[in-house]
Amino acid sequence: MRTLSKKTQYTLRALYSLSRTYGQGPTLSASIAKAESIPQDFLENILLYLKREGLVSSKKGKGGGYALLLPPEEITVGRVIRLIEGPLAPLPCASESAYRKCDECVDDRFCGTRMVMREVRDAIAEILDRTTLADLCRRMDEAR
Repeated sequence: MRTLSKKTQYTLRALYSLSRTYGQGPTLSASIAKAESIPQDFLENILLYLKREGLVSSKKGKGGGYALLLPPEEITVGRVIRLIEGPLAPLPCASESAYRKCDECVDDRFCGTRMVMREVRDAIAEILDRTTLADLCRRMDEAR
């Protein structure tokens, strides 16, 4: 199975940080980097990408920084992971959005591996698509 890349892990941590300050104005990237132990240069690239994708806004100058464009209750972990990693399916033939028949497959309609990987994909998607940034911030706070 695939593991989440460092970029995805850092992206989620940056978004948790922005979720906690949602509605309080922009947050400096240096503050996020320090609080979440994310290399500053890597974080800047992530935040610029999230801005291009419409998840965060930025403001320059005094009082500037980054902020979520949507409430944390409206951003799912599934959306973020797909944005960075691409489809959730462990095999291309099990993907909903990027289906591609495996090169070595004779007939994917009867492939047992595809059948079980579709179930895996569906289970992963169900959890990630119902879990929001707000949900996870709440859970992390409760765990503390």
